[in-house]
Amino acid sequence: MKLTPKQKAFCDEYLKDLNATQAAMRSGYSKKTANEQGSRLLVNVNIQTKIQGLMKKRAERTEITQDKVLLELAMIAFSDLKNYLDINADTGAIMAKSFDEMPGNESRAIEAIKENRVIKEDADGKKVTVYDKIEFKLYNKLKALEMIGRHLGMFVDKFDVGDALKEILVKRIIQDKRPE
Repeated sequence: MKLTPKQKAFCDEYLKDLNATQAAMRSGYSKKTANEQGSRLLVNVNIQTKIQGLMKKRAERTEITQDKVLLELAMIAFSDLKNYLDINADTGAIMAKSFDEMPGNESRAIEAIKENRVIKEDADGKKVTVYDKIEFKLYNKLKALEMIGRHLGMFVDKFDVGDALKEILVKRIIQDKRPE
C-alpha cells in the first residue's frame, strides 16, 4: 500500500527525534490528537517499513553503524587511566599525557580537561611560583557498559515464563494457600 503525503511526512519527521507525538504535529495532524495519531501511525506496518528504510538509508549515508557505536562505547567502557596520566614514582606528581602519547584515538574517552592556573609572586617580585591544578574526567564507564550490555541482551528487565508454566505456578500457589 502507498502512504499518504501526511504519512510520508510523519515518517520523515519521526526520524528527527523519534518522538511520534511531535512528528504527528509537525506533519499536520491535530495537536489535540497527536499522541493517539502518533501511536496509531507507528503500529502501521507500511509506516514501520518506510521508517526502517529511511533509517537504513541514513545509516548508509552517515556511515554510522551499530558496530561503530559499539566500538566507541567499548573504548569508553574499557578505558584505562594509565593511558591518560603518568605518576612520578619518586614524587607522586601526576602529569597528563599529551594526546600524541595516548594510544590510538583514546583521547575520545575524555569528557573534560580543566586547568586552573595560579601565578604568585613573592613580596619583592623576584620569585614567581606557578600552581597548576588540572581536572581530568573520562566519560561514564558504567553507563557505557550498561549500554553495551543492553545491546548484547545481557540484562533482562522482565522474564516471560510462558502460559503453561504460569498455570503450574498459579496451581501451586493456590494449593499452598489451602488450609490443612
